[in-house]
Amino acid sequence: MERIPLSTEVDGSQHSLSWPIGGRGLSFGGDYNPEQWPERVWDEDVALMREAGVDLVSVGIFSWALLQPGPDEFRFDWLDRVLDKLYAGGVRVSLATATASPPPWLTRAHPEMLPERADGTRLWPGGRQAFCPSSPVYREHALALTRAIAERYREHPGLAVWHVGNELGCHNAHCYCDVSAEAFRRWLRRRYGTVEELNRAWGTRFWSQAYGDFAEVLPPRQNPAIGNPTQALDFRRFSSDELLENYRLEKAVLREVTPHVPVTTNLMVADNVRDMDYWSWAGEMDVIANDHYLEAANPRAHQELAFSADLTRSLAGGRPWMLMEHSTSAVNWQPRNRAKDPGELRRNSLSHVARGADAVMFFQWRASLAGAEKYHSAMLPHAGTDTKVWRETVRLGGDLDRLAEVRGSTVRAEVAMVFDWQAWWAVELDSHPSVDVRYLDRLHDLYRSLWERGVTVDFVHPGADLDGYRLVLVPTLYTVANADAARLAEFVAAGGTALVTYFSGIVDENDHVRPGGYPGAYRELLGVRTEEFHPLLEGERVRLDDGTEADVWTEALHLAGAEAVTRYLDGPLPGTPAVTRHRHGDGTAWYVATRLAEEATDALVGRLLEEAGVTPAAPTRPGVEVVRRTGADAEYLFVLNHTDTPAEVPAEGAELLTGTPVTGTLTVPAGEAAVVRMIR
Repeated sequence: MERIPLSTEVDGSQHSLSWPIGGRGLSFGGDYNPEQWPERVWDEDVALMREAGVDLVSVGIFSWALLQPGPDEFRFDWLDRVLDKLYAGGVRVSLATATASPPPWLTRAHPEMLPERADGTRLWPGGRQAFCPSSPVYREHALALTRAIAERYREHPGLAVWHVGNELGCHNAHCYCDVSAEAFRRWLRRRYGTVEELNRAWGTRFWSQAYGDFAEVLPPRQNPAIGNPTQALDFRRFSSDELLENYRLEKAVLREVTPHVPVTTNLMVADNVRDMDYWSWAGEMDVIANDHYLEAANPRAHQELAFSADLTRSLAGGRPWMLMEHSTSAVNWQPRNRAKDPGELRRNSLSHVARGADAVMFFQWRASLAGAEKYHSAMLPHAGTDTKVWRETVRLGGDLDRLAEVRGSTVRAEVAMVFDWQAWWAVELDSHPSVDVRYLDRLHDLYRSLWERGVTVDFVHPGADLDGYRLVLVPTLYTVANADAARLAEFVAAGGTALVTYFSGIVDENDHVRPGGYPGAYRELLGVRTEEFHPLLEGERVRLDDGTEADVWTEALHLAGAEAVTRYLDGPLPGTPAVTRHRHGDGTAWYVATRLAEEATDALVGRLLEEAGVTPAAPTRPGVEVVRRTGADAEYLFVLNHTDTPAEVPAEGAELLTGTPVTGTLTVPAGEAAVVRMIR
C-alpha cells in the first residue's frame, strides 16, 4: 500500500494539512466556542492558547442561530473579530459551515423538515441535529449559509480547513418520515432499476410482500412482526448515503468558492457508532478527521482507542489524519462519567499520534457554564489553570512540539483485518441464530491479542487489494459479495495466511443465504462444510481437546480437505472440529468455528504470526503499547505504558520527549510514554 504525507491535492495544487505554525509539525487545539462567553474573555483565551501551544481550533460549529438570526439576515461581525484575534495570536481555524443544527426560526417555519422515528414519533428541536437528512428545506438553507460563510472568509489568512457540519448522523442517522420515504424510493430506483429487480433482491415472495410499484415501498417503519431484513439493510445503506450527500453538497459550494482550501468533516469511528459506512465516505474527504471518546466502564478502553485509531488511519489510506475531538478528562453523556487518571490524557493523545494522527484536538477549549455539555471536560476546566487538566494540557502541547519531526511519517502493517460497516449492520439484524453473535466481538478479541504483542493492524474493505500483507483476518463477515470473497482466496493462493471466524460468508450482499452448506462464500477456500449451526445457550461452555474452552457458538462441521487442529470434547458436537487449517494454493486458510476463550485466541494468533512471518514492532508485555511510524529519514518507536509498573523495551536511538539517548534498553515508567528516533 502506498504511503504518502498528510496533504491533499485540490484543483491541482498541494495543500499541507498539518499547519506547521510557529515551527510546529503536529497541530494542537480543540473546539472553540467564543459565542458562549463575553467578548472580554476572548483575549484571555488567545493568551492561554499561546501558553498551551495551541495553533489550531475549530470555530463556528453550532453558530447558525447567531450567524443567521432570521431568514434574510446574516451577522458576521463577531466572528470577524474572533478570527482576527486568533490569527494575530498564531492560531488558525478549522472553520465550520455551522450547519450542524438548524436555528429555531427555521424549524418553526418548516416543521416538515423535522425527523421521525420508525414508530412515527416526531423529534422536536431543543437538542441538536433536529432535521431530516433528506429534507430539501434543510439542504436549501444549509447551502445558502455555507455559501455566505465561504464568501465572507474565502481570503482570511487564518482559514486552514473547512469543517462541514459536525458528526453527521450522530443523532439523526435514520429518519422514517414521508420525505425520507420518497428519497428512499428514488435511491432504490437508482440501485435496482425496476421493481421486479427490487422484489428479487428483497425476497418479497416471503410473507406476501411483493411490490407492484416503487410507490408502494416504505422505509422499515414499525410493523406487527419481524421486518424484511434486506429492506432494513438497504435502508441503512440509503441513510448513510443521504448523510454523505449533505456533505458532498456543502463541499461542492466550498470547492467552488475556495478551491484552495481543503474540506473535511469529523467522523465518529468508535465502538458505539455504526450507522455510517465510512468506507464510502473516505474518498470524499480531503483529509480524514475523527472524534473519539473512551468508554469509561471499559477496562480495556485504551485498546479500543487503538482499534479506532488504526481504523481511522485505514480510512485515510495509510496517510496521516486528524484527531478532531477527544476529551481531556470526563465526558458528560455516559451513565457514570469517570475522570481520567493522571497521565491518561497524554497517553490517549500520543496513542492516536502513534497510529498516524498529525493533529491532536479536544472538545473543547474552555468548559461551558451552561447547556447540555457543561460537565464535559475541557482543555481549560471550570477550576481554571491551577488544575491537573490544565497542567497536562500544557505538557502535551510541549510534547507535540518536541515530536514535530514525526509529522508526515506513516504506519506500516503486515497484518490486515477485514472490516465492513454493512456486515456489522447485517449480522445484528433480527431473527438470527443467536443474539450473542455480535460483530465487534471477534474483531476486538483478535485485535487485543495482536495489540499485546506489539503487532500493528491495518483495516481493509472486503474488496481491498491485499498485496503487501502477510496475514489477513476475516472476523464475522456475515455478508460478502462473491467478488470480494474471491480476493481473499487469491491472497491465500499466492502464499498468504488467512483466518476466517464463524458466521462469515453466510449470505450475499442482498442478505440471501448461499445454499450448499456454510460458511458459504468461503467453503472451498477453507476446505470445510457446515450442515447446521448449534449456538450455545446463555452461560453454556464447551471444552476443547487442547485444554481450552469456548462458548456462544458451535456448528456441525465436516472436513472437505482441511485438517482438524482442535476438536470439541463435549457439548452438542463432541469430536467435531472446532478449529481447522487448509492448504490452498501456496498459502494457508484457517477457520475458527466457535468463540474461543482469550487464552486460546492468544495461542492461535501466536501460531498464525509465526506461520505468516510477521514481526512485532518490538518485544513487549501486556499493557504496554508499541507502535512504529516510518518517515523518509527515520523510524519512530512509540511506547505507551498503560500499567502501574515500569516497562522495558529494546531500543537504540534518541528519546524525543526527554532529549536523552537510548542505548540497548528503553525504560518507560508506569503510566508514562516515550518516543524514540531509532538508529537504522
